[in-house]
Amino acid sequence: MLLKLSLSSMRKMFKDYLVLLFGLTISISIFYMFETLAQNEAFLEANSIISSIMFIFHVGSFILAAITLFYIFYATSFMLSMRQKEMGMYMTLGAKKHKVTQLMFFETFFIGIISLIIGLVIGIGLAQGIATLIMNQLDFSGEGFQAFYLSSIVTTVIFYVALFLLTSIVNAVKIARKSVLDLLHAGQKHDGVKAKGSWTIIGVIFAIILIGVGYYAMINVSTLMHLGVILAAITITIGTYLMFISLLPFLMKKLKGIRRLNEKGINSFTFAQLRFRINALTKVLGTVAMLVALGLGAMAAGLSFYNNVELQASMAHANDVAIHQPTEKDMQLVENMETVKKNTYHYKVDDEGVYFSKKDLLENPPLVKQFDPNLLELPEAKRVSIPLPKDKYILGQTEGLNSIPESWITALSTELRAGYQMFGERDIYIFDQENYQKLSMNERKVLNVRVEDFTDALPQIKEIEKRQQKLAGIQDEMQMQRLGSKLADYLIFKSVASGTIFMGFFLGIAFLMMMASVLMFKLLSSATADTHRYSMLRKIGVRKSLLTRSIYKELFLVFLFPAILGLVHVLVGMQMFSFILVEPYTKIWFPISIFIVIYGIYYWLTVQMYKRIVLPKEV
Repeated sequence: MLLKLSLSSMRKMFKDYLVLLFGLTISISIFYMFETLAQNEAFLEANSIISSIMFIFHVGSFILAAITLFYIFYATSFMLSMRQKEMGMYMTLGAKKHKVTQLMFFETFFIGIISLIIGLVIGIGLAQGIATLIMNQLDFSGEGFQAFYLSSIVTTVIFYVALFLLTSIVNAVKIARKSVLDLLHAGQKHDGVKAKGSWTIIGVIFAIILIGVGYYAMINVSTLMHLGVILAAITITIGTYLMFISLLPFLMKKLKGIRRLNEKGINSFTFAQLRFRINALTKVLGTVAMLVALGLGAMAAGLSFYNNVELQASMAHANDVAIHQPTEKDMQLVENMETVKKNTYHYKVDDEGVYFSKKDLLENPPLVKQFDPNLLELPEAKRVSIPLPKDKYILGQTEGLNSIPESWITALSTELRAGYQMFGERDIYIFDQENYQKLSMNERKVLNVRVEDFTDALPQIKEIEKRQQKLAGIQDEMQMQRLGSKLADYLIFKSVASGTIFMGFFLGIAFLMMMASVLMFKLLSSATADTHRYSMLRKIGVRKSLLTRSIYKELFLVFLFPAILGLVHVLVGMQMFSFILVEPYTKIWFPISIFIVIYGIYYWLTVQMYKRIVLPKEV
């Protein structure tokens, strides 16, 4: 009987539960996706390139689990608030309290189980889709990967079933502790309006100081290191809550006091509504602002790391590829690339050393970049301008008449790839034309190529580098970094950035969807108490269109406050990455656009559901 009654009420309130179900499903599917990517043992063993970024997915699962714990408790309280009056009616009609408590338990748990089943199905699809994307980005086959992975399913089921049991018990206990009158009059109690001037000023000053200290810590994180991250997290969190608790009620009071604005349309009612409810919303708005910052920040940071891959790889390389002993196929591939500059340098090799022609080097001085690790900015590529007046030079000699200047060492080892990677233990020499001609060995050459767009030329460069690997005696592709090429650096940066961007985007989207849901649940849970106000206004002749416009305006301001502060936190917070990224703000408009779309959808849904609850039904 209880189960039948529970299913009947859930069917009746299906539209209200749909948003809750959607939020839980997204959380479960993304959690499963992270666990699947992190636990696939055969996949990790077969693809060692991806195993280096698996810790990112474990971190993502942990963060998502922590935030889901908060989200589910808050979201299910929305369900409780909608059902309290109905539960009170059942008890008034003679139902036993323990039966009503059981009904609430079944309902909460049943919603959780439905979302778990749907979430796992979606999660399996997401895991397959995202894994395929990562494989394409990192250029490997992904042998051994299974989207349907039993270990990940068990982990997800255990975690969420335990969570749903806990929330079901909590909701049932809350119902059991309330009297019939409390249940019947649920939602009719509101906090008083508090906006005392002196305390407001003190609170705002402290909030500004704390947020300022947090921003300073984020901007100077390269100096403060871990202390800066911890300091920023503590001060910005406290400062944000303090800003909403102190400043927002005061602003609403001042806004209500602007006569010209207040007397326009039914603004007086709109601002009175805002001022009346704002005290109950301050903590929620602070939470939403912080989680907007975390969600949007995760997406922006992930995208920034990914978009900086080529820039990071270019920090030490002025040229895009160095081709030793280019074949006809190599030259064909070079012709297929959009090149900016090509230079050829000749050398000879014996068992003792490698001998470069001084004439070639002076006629076309190689491009080099002088990278300063203390100054993170993309160095300009410049030709070596220091002359070579002596007859013979040796790369390994750092002192004496025949030592090679530092810029020429960079040119030979980095740009011409003349070092241990290509030639083993041989010494590197530069000979003038007379001494060079006396060498009897066969002449070889190395071709330096600079392209218009490195990422566009990647297919050709990869083909060229495969032969360079064989020439250097490197069989394992994972040891490509030994070549010291720009491509090797690019792949290393990309392997980390690919995991970061996927974790950032999916974790960020999960945060934003869940936190927008929290704000929506909080607003809708108090909507029933507002019904009589809208009904009264309608009875005295206020047009429905005006009431609708008032709802849009009121909820827009509520959604706007945390969005603005959260966005400011992100824009300043991206400075945290300025000491490891060349351009931390690269394409930041993209995650901001995603945030606006998600947040906008939740705003629109909240308005529609709020209107359905508070506006009187027209006969």
